[in-house]
Amino acid sequence: MKTESKQQTNISEERDTLWVIDQDHTNIRFFAKHLIISKITGIFKAFEGKVKTVGNDFSTAEIEFKAEVSSLDTGKKERDSHLLSEDFFRASKYPNIHFKSTSMRRINSKEFEVEGDLTIKDVKKNITANVRLGGIATDPSGREIAGFNMSAWVNRFDFGLNWNNVMDTGGAIVGEKIDIECDIEIVKQNGH
Repeated sequence: MKTESKQQTNISEERDTLWVIDQDHTNIRFFAKHLIISKITGIFKAFEGKVKTVGNDFSTAEIEFKAEVSSLDTGKKERDSHLLSEDFFRASKYPNIHFKSTSMRRINSKEFEVEGDLTIKDVKKNITANVRLGGIATDPSGREIAGFNMSAWVNRFDFGLNWNNVMDTGGAIVGEKIDIECDIEIVKQNGH
């Protein structure tokens, strides 16, 4: 038991490279079915995140992410107010959404499968995300940047986002499956 604990500590200590999300070049989108026939798109405008790796090896990544629920924007103020209310997110009581990775699996040189704990309204569920590395580049100011696309989905009922009305035809106004798609740039921090 002590050997395992020490081994885990060594692995964590090896993660010597810190990357931070570049908010100006990242977008966090979600999609929900509306009336079964179309999708409504929303974004989160305020978020932060960090990634720790061994060098530039993203198969070793530990990921932490937080979004401010009150920053969600679907393009319609009334709908946003409803989403922030007691019917959905209860943003006044649960102001943040958290994600923390628990494992990372390399599929090939550009693709990874990330498992982690997503917490919404104090409900924590394990989810799986598909992540694709777009590449690593140096920006004009000399910073090292890595770009990714991430996709996942969740069942909103799993997180207590239960409000719904049923149409005369029997279908739900809002679908239970929420698709998440993110385009992310992370910046290597100086001294790491």
